[in-house]
Amino acid sequence: MQSLGRHVLAEVYGCRFEVLNDIKKVQDIMVNAALEAGAEVREVVFHKFSPQGVSGVVVISESHLAIHTWPELGYAAVDVFTCGDRVDPWDACNYMAQMFGAESVDASEIKRGMMTEQEERLVVNI
Repeated sequence: MQSLGRHVLAEVYGCRFEVLNDIKKVQDIMVNAALEAGAEVREVVFHKFSPQGVSGVVVISESHLAIHTWPELGYAAVDVFTCGDRVDPWDACNYMAQMFGAESVDASEIKRGMMTEQEERLVVNI
């Protein structure tokens, strides 16, 4: 069976407060993570919370990267979903963790859109 995409869900711990609380830094890191993984960036939307925290999404041709940060805890919830086999979501996830100064990452990958050979033929023929 083949999948349509790969979705990495990451719990990123021990990150630097000053990075996770800076909307510009978080946005730049996420856009660069997408580019480092070979993705094509389409849209970028981020929001800064008061008194702290950032949420955002980078829409890529291959799907998306999303984040919500808790700077006071040094924690970020990250997900990277890529369709096809050209972009590796782990490349983006690892880049973000490094740039956030993470002490540890607990991540897992979910295959999305599992398809049998017959379903694959139907998708191709449509």
